[in-house]
Amino acid sequence: QVQLVESGGGLVQAGGSLRLSCAASGLNFSIFRMGWYRQAPGEGRLLVAAISWNEITYYAGSVKGRFTISRDNAKNMVYLQMNNLKPEDTAIYYCNTDPPDGNWGQGTQVTVSS
Repeated sequence: QVQLVESGGGLVQAGGSLRLSCAASGLNFSIFRMGWYRQAPGEGRLLVAAISWNEITYYAGSVKGRFTISRDNAKNMVYLQMNNLKPEDTAIYYCNTDPPDGNWGQGTQVTVSS
């Protein structure tokens, strides 16, 4: 069974940085395209960044130039470095495959104050 455990969220002022981590198990991690998703209050869950098995990356327009996704296949980890955070980045952040598997982790809360 796929398990995804996100960590690294917190409260930060606008302009600050956070690094999110995701530990994945129960899947052949190295062959999957992995993504970071976020869900703001009252909104749907959206893909913000993804990285393929050969490290080709995708970013949503709202985060391009500020967020960087990376992965460590030896550790089954995927990361999201978030710089120059804005209040509109406030959300619960999740990792999953892209497209997503039905199993979601608990997510990690990111709150950006203005």
